[in-house]
Amino acid sequence: MRSKTVLSGAAAQKILQTIYQEIERQQKGAAVAVVDDHGELLAFARTDSCPLPSINIAINKAFTAARERRTSRAVGQAARSEGFPLTNFGDLRYVGWGGGMPVVVYGQVVGAVGVSGLPEEEDMLLAQLGLDALKT
Repeated sequence: MRSKTVLSGAAAQKILQTIYQEIERQQKGAAVAVVDDHGELLAFARTDSCPLPSINIAINKAFTAARERRTSRAVGQAARSEGFPLTNFGDLRYVGWGGGMPVVVYGQVVGAVGVSGLPEEEDMLLAQLGLDALKT
């Protein structure tokens, strides 16, 4: 047997609320998803003005980051540079846009966060904001 650190529901909510509050403060529309280390949903929220496609994209960004243990943007960049279509992963939930980031605790990926609905750079900044909330 081995011990495993997991992302708690409380930590997932802290990430989610930090990002959601910032999106609301900026009066923008986006979706936020937090998943476990397998990419399964732990917490989700969307603002009132969130574009509907962003719902699944946020979840898929988090899924990609958790499964691949790196940012969704890095997955996409590698796929494009290597000519390796994301469909080759065998799961249509993989995406290559920025905004999905793994949650790393004690050197282990314990989950991920995904943000979608804004320009890619803003999605990535908001995801990082959520990760930073765990350090406080």
